[in-house]
Amino acid sequence: MILVDPGLYIGTAADLNDSQALINAAITHILSVDSVDPRCLLSAQKDLCMKWVTVLDETTSDLLSHMDDCYLFIQEAVDGGGAVLVHCQAGRSRSATVVVAYLMKRHHLSFADAYLKLKNVKQDVQVNSGFEQQLCLYEDMICQVDTSSPLYKQYRLTKISEKYPELRQVPTELFAVDPSNSSSREASYRCRKCRRALFRSSSILSHPVGDGARAFSHKKSSNLTGDIQCTSYFIEPVQWMQDALLGVMNGQVWSTHDQ
Repeated sequence: MILVDPGLYIGTAADLNDSQALINAAITHILSVDSVDPRCLLSAQKDLCMKWVTVLDETTSDLLSHMDDCYLFIQEAVDGGGAVLVHCQAGRSRSATVVVAYLMKRHHLSFADAYLKLKNVKQDVQVNSGFEQQLCLYEDMICQVDTSSPLYKQYRLTKISEKYPELRQVPTELFAVDPSNSSSREASYRCRKCRRALFRSSSILSHPVGDGARAFSHKKSSNLTGDIQCTSYFIEPVQWMQDALLGVMNGQVWSTHDQ
């Protein structure tokens, strides 16, 4: 294991078997970012505070959603006078991602600076491209996982779309509140045909204008000026869409009043 910051070490799964090294480093907390239960890796039961984040080292895996919890776990150890070992299987990607996120938030560093700080003490770290994008997004959100942020909503929807072929139920927390059941004074958008409230302005997700809108044959429009204009809104799922999203959509979702 290698000391990265006061009270913070990075290591591998094998380090859990080195009882003497854990004692020498005065380790009090262990943060495991792995698919294997860390308790079966310890050489003996110890009086340690442990946290296990089950994540595979794949570009599609989600570590962003765990970054704030991991930060608090490390912060509690360090500020309490203890020491924490953050490890994954090889100590190169998953554990490195968590350590970089901690350095970013603790020392107000950019992703690039925090990554360089870690590489200066452990040259073999290599965060996979998916985790690298998540760290950049963490930086964009000022090192705070804000579930109401359009950036985070878009990220979560992307993760869901990557798994959609094998998903049978979209997590309910991804659905925005149905504006027709809400007393919020926020601006809402209505169906032009039946006037039902469909979504609120906070549900709109930004997106680059491209060929995507042209794929909606029912939404064609002529552009006399020749300038590129977007004719569609990208939004997060809303509660009234829940049943439809688990069925066959053929590219369209109808208002419940228009079915």
